[in-house]
Amino acid sequence: MSSLLILPGDGIGPEVMVEVRRIIEWFVKNKGLQLEITEDLVGGAAFDKHGTPLHEKTLEKALEVDAVLLGAVGGPKYDSLDFNLKPERALLKLRKELDLYANIRPAQCFDALASFSSLKRDIVSGLDIVIVRELTSGIYFGEPRGIQKTDSNERVGINTQRYTESEIKRVAISAFELAKKRSGKVCSMEKANVMESGVLWREVVSEVHRDFQEIELSHMYADNGAMQLVRDPKQFDVIVTDNLFGDILSDCAAMLTGSLGMLPSASLGSIMESGKPRAMYEPVHGSAPDITGQSKANPIACILSFSMALRYSYSELENANLLDSCIEKVLAKGYRTPDLMMGEEGELVSTASMTDKIINELDEHKQ
Repeated sequence: MSSLLILPGDGIGPEVMVEVRRIIEWFVKNKGLQLEITEDLVGGAAFDKHGTPLHEKTLEKALEVDAVLLGAVGGPKYDSLDFNLKPERALLKLRKELDLYANIRPAQCFDALASFSSLKRDIVSGLDIVIVRELTSGIYFGEPRGIQKTDSNERVGINTQRYTESEIKRVAISAFELAKKRSGKVCSMEKANVMESGVLWREVVSEVHRDFQEIELSHMYADNGAMQLVRDPKQFDVIVTDNLFGDILSDCAAMLTGSLGMLPSASLGSIMESGKPRAMYEPVHGSAPDITGQSKANPIACILSFSMALRYSYSELENANLLDSCIEKVLAKGYRTPDLMMGEEGELVSTASMTDKIINELDEHKQ
């Protein structure tokens, strides 16, 4: 039996996770999915109980399961905490300790939501790209770092961009392997024109490409990549890039689809004894404290994150495709949570009602 650790987190995290559990229960009951689920605290919720955003026992559980599904962390209640105690530090520690080095961020524009994008419909309609972001190295983790004072007593902030050959190689392999299952194109983005780490990045990605000759590889400076994402995003299929540029480019790509409430993500790492990679799945959206407890949260991003778990951790491709298609049908029928409402277009539904609609579509495919 496969295993899943659920970490609902803060804000709307617990609300959307309740809906994901309803979806999981449907697949267990109607599709024979075998999944052992445990649940624990993370982020601000963990700090409130344990005085730390990630308890060591929770980390131990995360290291033992096939996959982790996380809701969201953070909120204004925790803004005054010491940097090392902030809820977001739990995410960085989970990613680092689980060695989740490849963050997979799909940006798919459902046809029913194409008008939500700030770009013209013909530019985003049918958009289906994936950004593979290196997640455990680069400028967010490099040393030295910190705020120091110079001899003249002036403060200086220091962060170090650092990549090893092996760190670049493994994320490049992830991107090429993913491209094999898609349209066979990878665009690698860096700043080789001004950064030595970018020079090494381009060299190593090109070397890895020799083992993936069936994949079309292109290189692009990351600043040009940002421009191209808003000019002609459908020219891309898989984009692979470093931690900093991936952070920026994936958020840019996210808004091409019109709503952060629609976007899932997967963070994959080294292969376990089961033959599957360590993995953590989470929606792209934040904890949204302004709508917490109001039944306004869109559960789709978290449900799609579970769909990615079905796909990458549990080899349930048929069930993942079924779930994705049912979500698309619900949106095509005009059902909308508040974040998806444009004027009077669509029928406004609550968090739970959106899940009801998805389950109704799933019911058409009972065994």
